[in-house]
Amino acid sequence: VKKESGFNFWMSILLPILIPSLLLVWLFAYSFRRANKGAMQIFSFSRANIKLFNRDKDKVTFKDVAGLKEAKEEMKEIVDFLKHPKKFQDLGARIPRGVLLMGAPGTGKTLLARAVAGEANVPFFYISGSEFVEMFVGVGASRVRDAFLAAKKAAPSILFIDEIDAIGRIRGAGIGGGHDEREQTLNQILVEMDGFDRNTRVIVMAATNRPDILDPALLRPGRFDRRIVLDLPNIKEREEILKIHSRNKSLSPQVNLREVAERTPGFSGADLANLVNEAALLAARRNKTQITQAELLDSIEKVMLGPERKSRILTKKEKEITAYHEAGHALTSALLPGTAQVRKVSIIARGRAAGYTMRTPREEKYMKTR
Repeated sequence: VKKESGFNFWMSILLPILIPSLLLVWLFAYSFRRANKGAMQIFSFSRANIKLFNRDKDKVTFKDVAGLKEAKEEMKEIVDFLKHPKKFQDLGARIPRGVLLMGAPGTGKTLLARAVAGEANVPFFYISGSEFVEMFVGVGASRVRDAFLAAKKAAPSILFIDEIDAIGRIRGAGIGGGHDEREQTLNQILVEMDGFDRNTRVIVMAATNRPDILDPALLRPGRFDRRIVLDLPNIKEREEILKIHSRNKSLSPQVNLREVAERTPGFSGADLANLVNEAALLAARRNKTQITQAELLDSIEKVMLGPERKSRILTKKEKEITAYHEAGHALTSALLPGTAQVRKVSIIARGRAAGYTMRTPREEKYMKTR
């Protein structure tokens, strides 16, 4: 009979004790570390998630913004003030404290703000309006103070608040219910922009597509004194936008962007960017090396109505009804004076439509007649 060695004997006694002890120590250390991390998050909870725009990484200038001539002129004045403030101060001129960009979705509000960031050689801070609002009362106001403090430290600087209607709704009108937190956040913005402590070296820019619901106190002179309206592009501007978005695309020499611009009334800059991208995807799907006019024209219909639904099989009677319906649209447009020109009639389903009649106006219209 061989005697058991000393090492095996002691391990059989110590291991059942050591393993649970080490496990308990690890659990205590992990819990303690999590508790410390949570405590630190409580202190940083009221900090604004404000970001500094990196001009070198993704630079955009006014040359990259097609159209919007008047809007760019207004913004160039602000850039000029930030670069050469003495020229304005010698004349006693005061630069607008706040600039509000108003326009339909996709008209280039955020793009114009990025162009200002690329042109002005000053720190550009940006944040979304919804990032201020929190479920805890007082946190939004604290984040506003923190955002303005960061901008003031880096002055002269620009603070851009995107979608300001999230916190700038009119007070006491019963719209959106009685949200105390949002009202406190708005009150803090009002005070920071034009209260007792005035700091003219921070320019506040904001963007919204709902200017009708903003509080009057936010729009008064001294706060957002300059309001810039961004319209949908006209035919010439649409052609310029298409040229910008097709810079890095392999276009066929036969492509006529003017024709595409004629067929896209009511398209915003974002719609046109989507159109060019859809044409590139369509050309790749068709195994072509270049984007031709056919892909661009097909993409107009895809952006407007959706992809062709060839799997939606209609009966002969349904096809006949659709054909009569679309022929009625086409005949009415052709016979009545002052109507849009018929470009295409189709009974192939697209999106939710069983068929469609594509019409484009002969000239740009800004009013709807009876």
